[in-house]
Amino acid sequence: MDRDVEVMSRSPFEAAGADGDGFADRWHARTDASVSAIDGHAHVFVQGLPMLRERRHTPDYSATVDDYARQLAAQRISHGVLVQPSFLGTDNTFLLGVLARYPKRFRAVVVVEPEIAEARLEALARCGVVGVRLNLLGTALPDLAQPSWQRFMARIKALDWHIEVQRQAVDLPYLLNPMLRSGCKVVVDHFGRPEPRQGTADPGFQYLLGQGDSGQVWVKLSGAYRCAAGHADPAGQAFGERASRLLLQAFSSSRLLWGSDWPHTQHRQWVDFAAAKASLAQWVPDPLARLNVLRHTAQDLFKFSQ
Repeated sequence: MDRDVEVMSRSPFEAAGADGDGFADRWHARTDASVSAIDGHAHVFVQGLPMLRERRHTPDYSATVDDYARQLAAQRISHGVLVQPSFLGTDNTFLLGVLARYPKRFRAVVVVEPEIAEARLEALARCGVVGVRLNLLGTALPDLAQPSWQRFMARIKALDWHIEVQRQAVDLPYLLNPMLRSGCKVVVDHFGRPEPRQGTADPGFQYLLGQGDSGQVWVKLSGAYRCAAGHADPAGQAFGERASRLLLQAFSSSRLLWGSDWPHTQHRQWVDFAAAKASLAQWVPDPLARLNVLRHTAQDLFKFSQ
């Protein structure tokens, strides 16, 4: 049985590694579960999960569903989008277990091979998956003109999912152009990951700004510390303000999303969930635009109304 589908025949409690104190269960059971705000990018995992042999990062801690639910509740965020961590590869079992336990509260973005069977994609959609992630940091760039990728993108479009891309900004033209030609929705991670010393002057970031009129591209205001230049601004706050202003002009709030990037892997010393949430008020000072970013745009793209 395929590992991604196996979770549907197992206990969701077991599959999600539910060894916490049940806070997430109590939070999920609350009757005030209408959408108030959405965290568009977070990760959950526990120690002991099988990891890729070749990986960029190995966390020495767990980021449990209970811990994440506490963060959401403290910041009055009602829903979240869970993204498959790179170090778990295409084994989405744990992530699907979380979805099975909390179908009202979470949606997910998975990592799969482009040759994945049609039945598996349809099963993932029924579980609450709304997109696939291409985390291409430190990897060879795929040739999206190849027939296997063309077929894959056509299937993603047919499901009305999005493709989430994480790659340095310099390579965004190479990646986004064939995706846009395929008609897919594209979500660009972490401000587009411009080169920190260039910041918003990075040609790749300038290319991204030019996609605001496409109607197919969304950008996540998340992980500004991943674009920070040096010790003067390790949390990336100054960069986030500059980049958000330009992205709002290019995309408007109807194409921007906010994500906490919890648990802030490899950057936990610079930021926490509360600080990530507080940053959005500085990046998007207009309350109505901020409400779009936090709720309306994300609710539609991530299918929380369904």
